[in-house]
Amino acid sequence: MKAAVVNSHHHVDVVDKKLRPLEHGEALLSMECCGVCHTDLHVKNGDFGDKTGVILGHEGIGVVKEIGPGVSSLKVGDRASVAWFFEGCGHCEYCTSGNETLCRNVKNAGYTVDGGMAEECIVVADYAVKVPDGLDSAAASSVTCAGVTTYKAVKVSEIKPGQWIAIYGLGGLGNLALQYAKNVFNAKVIAVDVNDKQLAFAKEMGADLVINSRTEDAAKFIQEKTGGAHAAVVTAVAKAAFNSAVDAVRAGARVVAVGLPPESMSLDIPRLVLDGIQVVGSLVGTRKDLTEAFQFAAEGKVVPKVTRRPIEDINTIFEEMEQGKIQGRMVIDFGQK
Repeated sequence: MKAAVVNSHHHVDVVDKKLRPLEHGEALLSMECCGVCHTDLHVKNGDFGDKTGVILGHEGIGVVKEIGPGVSSLKVGDRASVAWFFEGCGHCEYCTSGNETLCRNVKNAGYTVDGGMAEECIVVADYAVKVPDGLDSAAASSVTCAGVTTYKAVKVSEIKPGQWIAIYGLGGLGNLALQYAKNVFNAKVIAVDVNDKQLAFAKEMGADLVINSRTEDAAKFIQEKTGGAHAAVVTAVAKAAFNSAVDAVRAGARVVAVGLPPESMSLDIPRLVLDGIQVVGSLVGTRKDLTEAFQFAAEGKVVPKVTRRPIEDINTIFEEMEQGKIQGRMVIDFGQK
């Protein structure tokens, strides 16, 4: 089978690999597609350590081809996911309290274990979430990571219907955050970005206010127009966005960190204390979160913007990603040649 494998030169080789036999509790997926995430770029570049030899991909959707012994959660013919949260230990305080993504022994697809950017992929059946009928596989692949990550972040923000939420960064993640906030949580959305094209698309997708933070003071604008946002979700990878988000919210608000900038943010501790502002991190989503995120997408409340590409384009896609040329999500389509 063809697979996108990280090599020792921070490049990706498309190679022919043979998978081992299935073990207890595992299933074999014939992959239909796999989205390309910014995290894949970090893994390829060695930013999280040397991952030479790993098969990339944690936005995968495939059809069950074979099940191993002891599998009851999947059957042959089901469509299922290959997500970043690949497997938890199942018995620690995090796994048993609804916080399974924080498991200290977690396995991550395309990072600590082989992922879904291949024609076939072995998954732990109980951790592969079934895709509802009516949801296109390429769209579902985006929900598997970008969708569930932003759905969970908006959930964590505790936004209520009719309240203002600021979304910082309107790329592949932020655009989905906008749609979940608007169409699922019935919030009023402020889109903040430095790219006018992203903002124009955000407006098309229903943003109530759009702000280019390169030309305007976003926090000041938001305070003047709304009295301060009730919550903010930051998917951008710039320190300035996090600092602006804290300044843009009102007293009692919650700022949810999703993006991973290399720098530390500056926190005005007296303001956090005196105005009761919370700053929290949100890491992808649980299996339950992914089930919900899939269902809202199947209902048409969220429509990922995807472009299908063959697996041979993977290094070109990473170059485009580094150059900021990508809108929406690039998806490796295993039906394309």
